[in-house]
Amino acid sequence: MKSEQQAGWDEWKVWLQGEVSGSFYEQQLEDAATAPERNAKRPKIVKGNQMPWENSPHGLLKHIVNEGMNTRAETVDAYMQVIPPGSKSGKHRQLAEQAFYVLEGRGYDIHMDCDLSIENDKYAWKPDGDEKRFEWESGDVVYIPPNTISQHFNADPERPARIAMITNRIYRKIGLNDLEQIENAPEYDPNEKLTAEKLKRYLQVPVKR
Repeated sequence: MKSEQQAGWDEWKVWLQGEVSGSFYEQQLEDAATAPERNAKRPKIVKGNQMPWENSPHGLLKHIVNEGMNTRAETVDAYMQVIPPGSKSGKHRQLAEQAFYVLEGRGYDIHMDCDLSIENDKYAWKPDGDEKRFEWESGDVVYIPPNTISQHFNADPERPARIAMITNRIYRKIGLNDLEQIENAPEYDPNEKLTAEKLKRYLQVPVKR
């Protein structure tokens, strides 16, 4: 073998250095071997009273599947969103694709695509300015493409709307957790710990004055 002085490339001078040791591959083997045991302890069924409520910037949510709930689901998150009579969700831009099923009510979505822009050696997403409206009612499925600005509106002034949203978790897992809240939902209260009982007041028809 050539000595360091005889080597014909610079990399030879630096590879044989370092005092740091690791066991990452061994840990990966251990993780794979113990996964069945860990998964056996994670629930495959989540009861309705175990699903967390949240008064979020995007609206009133009941989390069905979420990474923080430690269920067996690995690739998707899902929540039910309640939109009070005549109200709307927040507005956000999310890189991950989404789809939702309309459980109850009628309304519409406003979607806007975004274009990639490079400014000062940094990338930015710019709305293309073309708002598209999509009407929906109970029984419909609505698809939200990746990197779309979206907002949900309840078109019924007397009844709540409920949608079940599914979000692809893979984007976040590969380092693309690109989520931007543009506008908060009207009901958003960061201090409220939402419960089923507290939700009931949001289902009431607003009093006309």
